[in-house]
Amino acid sequence: MEKITADLAAQHAELRAILTDLTPAQWDSPSLCPGWTVADVVLHLAQSDEIALGSARGTMAVAARNAGWDLGEDGATVNEVAGSAVEKQRGAPPAELLARWSAAADGLVATLAITDPKRMLPWVANDLPARTLATTRLAECWIHTHDIARPLGVPMEATDRLWHIARLAWRTLPYAFAQAGQTLTGPVALILDKPDGSGTWEFVEGEPLTTVRGSAEMFLHVAARRVPGHEADLDASGPDADAVLDLVRTFA
Repeated sequence: MEKITADLAAQHAELRAILTDLTPAQWDSPSLCPGWTVADVVLHLAQSDEIALGSARGTMAVAARNAGWDLGEDGATVNEVAGSAVEKQRGAPPAELLARWSAAADGLVATLAITDPKRMLPWVANDLPARTLATTRLAECWIHTHDIARPLGVPMEATDRLWHIARLAWRTLPYAFAQAGQTLTGPVALILDKPDGSGTWEFVEGEPLTTVRGSAEMFLHVAARRVPGHEADLDASGPDADAVLDLVRTFA
């Protein structure tokens, strides 16, 4: 857990550095999440990190209630539940919101760092190993850091932290297909250019029938649903090429 929690903490630090210097007007400015301001995105991260921390501590149900999440809401999607929670709790001053998210984020890193990486922890859709939960939190923080930074014109540099997220997207392809009522024809290989240009990350198992090649960062923007797969500068070939780019994801 040492590597993934260190990288999760580093992603938190990147976002915190951006937020610390924002003006009140910037906190109220639109993010890349439709209908959400920068403050709304930070509130969502605070709420979801509080729930993840509750999961690791065995108090997830209480944490979810305190965060405004109604996980038992009939027929509601995860996005709808998250959106409702933000509506319920938005309006806190920026300093208070930053402190709330920081407390949850720091607590999560500290708790997961001493957790068995294979220990199964409850999460929104189903139980996850602690290492996978840490990776999903890294993925979400990275996605939402972009959602905040890009409209504000704050540059972000891709780092090797993306390896964890790429591996998550690759390993969960069967789940993503199943959620869409589809089945993979066969194994998928990812051959992704490292952010520093020093080579590639290769995620391959068995004899792949479908292969995706290109920038790791671009692939993850597709997986984050920020760039449509058919518009991405990626080379995908094989029977599941189009479906992989359409269905790959880094979140439940």
